[in-house]
Amino acid sequence: MKHKLFARGQGKVALVALPALFASAMAMAYPTWVDGGTYSAGTIVYYNGHDYKALVTQTDYAGAGWNPAATPSLWQDLGVDSATPTPTPTPTPAPTPTPTPAPTPKPTPTPTPAPTPTPAPTPTPAPTPTPAPTPTPSGSLAKHALVGYWHNFTNPSGPTFHIANVSNDYDVIVVAFADNAGNGNVSFTLDPDAGTEAQFIAEIAAKKAAGKKVVLSLGGQDGSITLNSASDVTNFVNSLYGLITKYGFDGIDLDLESGSGVTSGAAIINNLVTGVKQLKAKVGSSFYLSMAPEHPYVQGGYITYGGIWGAYLPIIDGLRNELTVIHVQYYNNGGLYTPYNANALPEGSVDMLVAGSKMLIEGFPLGYGNSGSFTGLRPDQVAFGVPSGNKSANTGFVTTATVNAAVDCLTTLTNCGTVKPNQAYPTFRGVMTWSINWDKYDGFNFSPAVAAHLHALP
Repeated sequence: MKHKLFARGQGKVALVALPALFASAMAMAYPTWVDGGTYSAGTIVYYNGHDYKALVTQTDYAGAGWNPAATPSLWQDLGVDSATPTPTPTPTPAPTPTPTPAPTPKPTPTPTPAPTPTPAPTPTPAPTPTPAPTPTPSGSLAKHALVGYWHNFTNPSGPTFHIANVSNDYDVIVVAFADNAGNGNVSFTLDPDAGTEAQFIAEIAAKKAAGKKVVLSLGGQDGSITLNSASDVTNFVNSLYGLITKYGFDGIDLDLESGSGVTSGAAIINNLVTGVKQLKAKVGSSFYLSMAPEHPYVQGGYITYGGIWGAYLPIIDGLRNELTVIHVQYYNNGGLYTPYNANALPEGSVDMLVAGSKMLIEGFPLGYGNSGSFTGLRPDQVAFGVPSGNKSANTGFVTTATVNAAVDCLTTLTNCGTVKPNQAYPTFRGVMTWSINWDKYDGFNFSPAVAAHLHALP
C-alpha cells in the first residue's frame, strides 16, 4: 500500500522496441538481475531499464516471480538506469526449493534459521484513564466483512472525498494513514478534501451508527512508526488513545512494511506487542485491531525464518488474543511458497488465496520445519487482501469471480482449485481490498459483487 502520492501499482514498465532493449543492455550501469540469484542487502542490479537496490539479503527463487519490479518489499526502485558503472557483487544462483508437502516437509538448504519466536511479555495494564466523552458505539463486526482502505491523500485515483460518501458495501473503513511524529508519537492530519475536522468526526459517528467499523491505519508502503524504547511505547499508547477518542476510531490497523524496520529480532516487535496491549487496556474490550502485512513477512517464514521472512509472526503470535482480523496482502510480492505445492502458487489465483488463508488458520512449519512452527488462528480472525482493480497494484490483479470462488472454497469447500482446507471454515471473516478510492475510480467494479457474495453467506 502506498502512503502518499501514488497508490501501489503506479508506474508500470512499458514494452520497448528490441533495438532499444539492446542499447539499454549495452549501457546499463549494474549487473542484470538473475532469476534464482542470491543478493546481499545493498546490492544494486539492473532490471527492465531501471536500477534496483536490495532492501534485505534474499534469494529470489526461480519461478516465484520475485523480480525487482514486482516486489517492492525486497527491492527499492532507484529509477532509470544511471549507466554509471559501480562494482556490485555478482549474485550466486540458488536452487529452486522443492519442499515435500505438509505435514512433514523435508528440510531444503536455506539460510541459517533464526530462533523460534518467543511471545512478548504481557505488560502490566496502564492505570484506568479519565473517562472521555462517550463515543458513538459501533455494531458488531459483520460475520463476513468487506474491508477497504480510504485514502487520506490525493493520488492518481483522484482527490480524496468525504468519508460519508464511502459505499455502504464496505463493512470496515480503514483510514490511510497516520503519521510518525517521532519518539513513538503518532499523529494524524486530515486532508482538506475530506472536509473539516468537525465534519469528519460527525461522518465517522454516522458510519458507526450504521454498523460500520472505522479504524486508523499505521504505516503503508512509505510510512513508519518508531518504537525503540519504553518511553517510545508510552508515547505511542498515549498519542493513539488521544486520536481514537478525538475522532471516534474503533481501533487501529497495522500495515507496517519496509519503512518500519520489521525484521527478525528488531526492538519494534516486542515494543509493538507491549504498546498495543496497553492501548487496548485503555480503550477497552471494544478495541478493534487489524493487520495487513505483505506475505513475505508472514508465510515467507515457511521457506526461511529470519530477516523479513516471517518477521510479522511474533507480532501476530503476541497479539493473537487482541487481534480482530488479519488480511495479508497477496499482491505486489510474486508467488507464494506453501506446504501444499512444490512450486510457488501464482498471484491472482484461487489456490494462492486459499493456501495463504489455510496456513494462517491451520498453522505451518517455519524454515521447512527446521525453525519451529506457527500455530493457527481462529477462522474468524482471517481474511485475505487483494487489489480492487488492475490500476491499484503493480501485480496480483484478481477478478471478483476468483475472489468469490476462494471465499467459497474456504467457507464451504466448493469452487476450490488444487488446494483445499482440511475442513470448511464457515466463520472465515472475508476480504480486504486496496482500495476504496481506486474502486470508486474504476466505477465500483469490485465492491458490489464481492460484498453481495460475502453478505449472502450464512
